[in-house]
Amino acid sequence: MNSSTSFKRIAVALGLAVGFAANAFADDPGFPAPVGDPAYVPAGAKLERIFDGGCMLTEGVAAGHDGMIYFSDITFTKFCKDPSGKWLQAGNIWKYNPKTGETSIFRSPSGMSNGIKFDRDGNMIAALGADYGGRMLLKTDMKTGKSYILSGLFNGRPYNALNDISIDQKGRIYFSDPRYLGHEPIEQDGYAVYRLDPDGSVHRAVTDCGKCNGVLVSPDQKTLYVIGNDNGWFEFQNLQEGEKTLQGAHQLQAYDLSPDGKASNRRVLIDYTRQEKPCSGPDGMVADTDGNIWLASRCEWRPGIQVLTPQGKELAYISTGKELPTNVGFGRGDDSNLLYLTSGKSLYKIRVGKKGYQLP
Repeated sequence: MNSSTSFKRIAVALGLAVGFAANAFADDPGFPAPVGDPAYVPAGAKLERIFDGGCMLTEGVAAGHDGMIYFSDITFTKFCKDPSGKWLQAGNIWKYNPKTGETSIFRSPSGMSNGIKFDRDGNMIAALGADYGGRMLLKTDMKTGKSYILSGLFNGRPYNALNDISIDQKGRIYFSDPRYLGHEPIEQDGYAVYRLDPDGSVHRAVTDCGKCNGVLVSPDQKTLYVIGNDNGWFEFQNLQEGEKTLQGAHQLQAYDLSPDGKASNRRVLIDYTRQEKPCSGPDGMVADTDGNIWLASRCEWRPGIQVLTPQGKELAYISTGKELPTNVGFGRGDDSNLLYLTSGKSLYKIRVGKKGYQLP
């Protein structure tokens, strides 16, 4: 990679904040009522839509230490352009204010950010994807606004397209690297979940997860959950009318996680392609303080939020109608039982019966 290319990638990755804001908004999307154990989703709880201004796909919702809710807006370049239809976007990060109900742009372009998490110091950690994105792991100091590249290359080559993030209590960052869209060359050996250690070294933590997507370290630090979501294609925007792909594995997988951060003993908790009625697999997930999994299921005939035990048994289910959700995130403090959901072009919230797990 020459210096000019490097500069361009870094410039896109860091982005520029702008001041566009959306008015406060809330409505009832009319989804079916949640079902299951009321200890997880109390009677009367329902999803409320609080933002509907994304371009194509909202993603990566996470609660900041400043009380704001941040989420990605993945702007597919085939569809998301300026009003003239000439100029492309490269993603946005939005900021939702729970006190005022207003949503504003935090960063644009975002470098095609996808998953977002906050470390124990309140820094934003973002997974940047492809399609004019940064393809790197980026840290933003929320006090100064400065951003730092935590990892931009592995073995001297760019990543495929970073997707999701989870952070353990020792500060190690696990991040997935599939590819669903993007014109950039694919230079990595395959799909993987990587681990960034506090000393700056990066390791391939998991290579047998299929097209690795959502990642989650359990609250007890003993399990690494990884979603494999293989749509059988690198750049879906280039599929022609009538063309179909051969779907790969769609699975929720679990690995034993050792104290030194190594994953082993892979097992499949749910195989969505081998159910009685097969469907596409999930996307992002988080955990409550009891270690249960709250997962954004993109099953075409039953999309919504699945609440699962650590063994994969369903406890409750929150329907999103016909929308295919992408990610979930819990609030903090008094709102730690407020679950946020990204789906379609929107952001939703629902008050649930459990508190979300956050790094201590």
